[in-house]
Amino acid sequence: MEITLAQLDEAGRELLPGTLGVEMVDAADGVVHARMTLADKHRAPNGYLHAAAVVALADTACGYGCILNLPEGGTGFTTIELKTNFLRSAQDGTIMCEARLVHGGRTTQLWDATVTDEQGRTMALFRCTQLVLRAS
Repeated sequence: MEITLAQLDEAGRELLPGTLGVEMVDAADGVVHARMTLADKHRAPNGYLHAAAVVALADTACGYGCILNLPEGGTGFTTIELKTNFLRSAQDGTIMCEARLVHGGRTTQLWDATVTDEQGRTMALFRCTQLVLRAS
């Protein structure tokens, strides 16, 4: 059964992605676009965007991309490593994420994501490795 981006968006609605307001925009050919409109709930005590909100946006885009690109026999995934470099912050507006499949192997996937602000300026560079799960 093929899973759609809309089904993934709906599945996350009551979980962390939905709580944060992560919205999937589109997905095709190993590329996923997502966005998140910033609100007070995304801020750290210093008034700026909390780093974890940026990571959640990027990790969600990569994770949904992983599900949409599982190899034959893959039943799911789990993140085994992630890293983020932060270049700038934001206080309001909508931030965007573009996630790209770098390696789609039988046992692992490697994803890179770039988070940008409304002006298209890079805010964060994200990379994660996903372990493909299989039925026992």
